[in-house]
Amino acid sequence: MTITRRSFLSASAAVAAMPVLGAKAAPLPREADIVVIGAGAAGVAAARRVMAANRKVVIVEAASQIGGRCITDGTTFDVPFDRGARWMHNPDTNPMIRLARSAGLDVSPAPSGQKMRIGRRNARAGETEEYLAALVRANRAIDEAARGKLDTSCASVLPKDLGDWAGAAEFVLGASFAGKDLKELSAIDKARAQDRNAPIACRQGLGTLIARLGEQAPLVLSTPASRIVWSNRDVSVETQAGKIAARAAIITVSTNVLTSGAIKFAPDIPKRTLDAASKLGLGSYDHIVLQLPGNPLGLSRDDILIEQSNSTRTALMFANIGGSSLCSIDVGGSFGRDLSGQGEKAMAAFAKEWITKLFGSEAAATVQKTAATRWNASPYVMGAMSAASPGGQLSRKVLAEPIGNMFLAGEATHETLWGTVDGAWESGERAADAALRKIGALKDEPADVPTQSMKKRRAPRP
Repeated sequence: MTITRRSFLSASAAVAAMPVLGAKAAPLPREADIVVIGAGAAGVAAARRVMAANRKVVIVEAASQIGGRCITDGTTFDVPFDRGARWMHNPDTNPMIRLARSAGLDVSPAPSGQKMRIGRRNARAGETEEYLAALVRANRAIDEAARGKLDTSCASVLPKDLGDWAGAAEFVLGASFAGKDLKELSAIDKARAQDRNAPIACRQGLGTLIARLGEQAPLVLSTPASRIVWSNRDVSVETQAGKIAARAAIITVSTNVLTSGAIKFAPDIPKRTLDAASKLGLGSYDHIVLQLPGNPLGLSRDDILIEQSNSTRTALMFANIGGSSLCSIDVGGSFGRDLSGQGEKAMAAFAKEWITKLFGSEAAATVQKTAATRWNASPYVMGAMSAASPGGQLSRKVLAEPIGNMFLAGEATHETLWGTVDGAWESGERAADAALRKIGALKDEPADVPTQSMKKRRAPRP
């Protein structure tokens, strides 16, 4: 069956309206039209797209659960919290928000502002204005640098007179935004990032949403892909449970996993692709979650707080999550990476130290229970979100180029929504469309795009 774009979109809507049933976990099939590697947002979006085209698909996931970097923890505390991504964006255009409502989940606008702490007091109105002005100036300098012919680091173009607000501005624009310090971040990549000022939260958790949206897809968990044999005609995905023969594959693993060699390719994937992935290495971003009963910090529901800091040893607080007693102390960049490498005990100790610095030892003494994420140590992710190193922004476009009958997806392949679940979802749909066209299941020729194949590897390097 070959379908047109119009009938395909109608079928996609029908999939979204299906009643929610149990996930179709099953033994590894021997064949499929399209194999999807990874059950995160990109993989789920791709599988749903293939299902809407009435083609046989299976998701092969290395971890023991759906979600990728969107995991909702419902067991550590009495209320759920997201261990990875926690926001969606762009409510006017994001299909995930409509799908969340269709699945019976609750979505609502998240906090739009931040509170500034200076030592043990809140910033005064004038001080907050000074900070916001410094942030605007820093952003403007990065945007202006991005218009130049040569890419550079964000840190190298910052105004030199940000004064006491330099540390907070660098944290918010770098470690908190992309998981990397500004000296490691491409000015062009940062400037091209689409606005994310309208965050949307899912009360049951963003991980819960991804899992719910993936329930209809045939899925094999705890089954890492070890080797992919590919050509311009078909693919074979090898796992510990056997092989799957398919006409195409959609690969949604992170850039760090792709460059780690955890999945072997025969023949090797082009050096151009690996070079692009290496320039889009994952930043570090983790949550240290504390249970603080009785609201000893005196903050409101879902308050977001940062501090005036003169070093990278700082954090962002997401307080009283969903009206609960949970507060997340988020750490990122080089400091966050070093801290997470020391383990959960050291992370909890820092969080209590940070609260003591800002609110006093009495507040920190009320902590009842802690939990911490360590995404860098997760073998099937190896980090948080992709962030281009200086000179690497064009690598996102390269990473999205087809390789024979393989198609890469994930937030790293999105040029403006990188680092977001929105970008991951869109990339999965894009890759599925491309794969369906490749196997003749979707008749809607796209504009000419550069491709990589076994015979065409002379494209210029970015």
